[in-house]
Amino acid sequence: MTAYKSVNPATGETEKEFPLATKEEVGTALAAAQQAFLEWRKAPVGERTKVIARVAKLYRERQDELARLIAKEMGKPVVEARGEVKLVASIYDYYATEGPEFLKDEPLEVKGGGDALVRSTPIGPLLGIMPWNYPYYQVARFAAPNLVLGNTILLKHAGSCPQSALAIEAIFHDAGLPKGAYTNLFLDNDQVAEIIADSRVQGVSLTGSERAGAAVAEVAGRNLKKYVLELGGSDPFIVLDSDDLDATVKAAVGGRMGNAGQACTASKRFIVLEDLYEPFVEKFTERMARIKPGDPQQEDTRFGPLSSQSAADGLVEQIQDAVDKGATLRTGGHKVDGPGAYVEPTVLTDVTPEMRAFSEELFGPAAVIYKVASVEEAIDLANGSPYGLGGSVFSADPAKAQEVADQLDTGMVFINSVAQTQADMPFGGVKRSGVGRELGRFGMDEFVNKKLIRTPR
Repeated sequence: MTAYKSVNPATGETEKEFPLATKEEVGTALAAAQQAFLEWRKAPVGERTKVIARVAKLYRERQDELARLIAKEMGKPVVEARGEVKLVASIYDYYATEGPEFLKDEPLEVKGGGDALVRSTPIGPLLGIMPWNYPYYQVARFAAPNLVLGNTILLKHAGSCPQSALAIEAIFHDAGLPKGAYTNLFLDNDQVAEIIADSRVQGVSLTGSERAGAAVAEVAGRNLKKYVLELGGSDPFIVLDSDDLDATVKAAVGGRMGNAGQACTASKRFIVLEDLYEPFVEKFTERMARIKPGDPQQEDTRFGPLSSQSAADGLVEQIQDAVDKGATLRTGGHKVDGPGAYVEPTVLTDVTPEMRAFSEELFGPAAVIYKVASVEEAIDLANGSPYGLGGSVFSADPAKAQEVADQLDTGMVFINSVAQTQADMPFGGVKRSGVGRELGRFGMDEFVNKKLIRTPR
């Protein structure tokens, strides 16, 4: 990749291009991040939180501008995009408010007398590698707690949203963050590896694909650097029973179709007990077939394009692979005619293990519905995925749903709800869905030195 490009996925037109950072620019950014860290770490936590509170305020003030920018760069409808900006502001507000409490010394009761405490201190410059599907939110999860903690940040954003990346950097600058404490860099993979290896960088956080996560983990491990990875997901949506099937189906479709299905925590595999299977499939398919795509800049649009033509082509290939091998296509399955990267809302049934759709993540508006004969079979199918990010369990009996939730191999489970995210809840997965946690108090417990200070009697 020689440049970062803003390509409008609704039209296919290239809006703007940006060159990669030069070797000199990377060197300058590394030096500035280290120098800023030496000063920022010494700033009182109240001073750091004031800056982060101003960041939240600027997100709110620039809400419409920011929303329309990501609608143009990655196709998110402006209504959803405004929701993302509001969520981001709430994350910065949360750490500005709660950060000082999370950073308080923790006294320890130790044998032998005297005093002991654990103090949370920053570790240094960090590299963040962020994806295009939630351009502001993904950065906020990483940046907010670490800046309050006293770390500094170099940020490599996705190649398809450079203008969003620059808008984020501008907000930090306008909020009064010291020069070098947050620097946006347009990088290729070789430059990323060099930065991780640099002795000044103390850790790396990536949200993205399994392949990218494995590559980053390899370089980080070789250089003994801490890393956090939030990778793919193929979240199960288990229906045990329902006293309002229409409401359950409405939630299921909403869980699949948010952000045009381009969310790691989207509901992707619908596992339904056999007595409800046929009516669920009928109602779910009917709702999906009614959804029509629109211009993401229009206020009434709820379903926009995928992020790129290549993303649309890849999803259709996965769907066609399943159909060619015997899956039943209930609706959709094709690209929408026209210049944009639109794919029809799709429902597949009768998917079997030899099909790509059985084990791969479907990152877009495509759902797979499975019929199971028992709760045990539902749990086994849910846990049979290589992913373990989130999941949902629906039942009229919350205690029954809780029993199933306890047996799911995931980092998050939602009962009678699709996946949700908020500033005070931990976010992360297990298995091939990643390593580490973000948000809540856990967001300040990753890139931190939990320093023991002991004063014997």
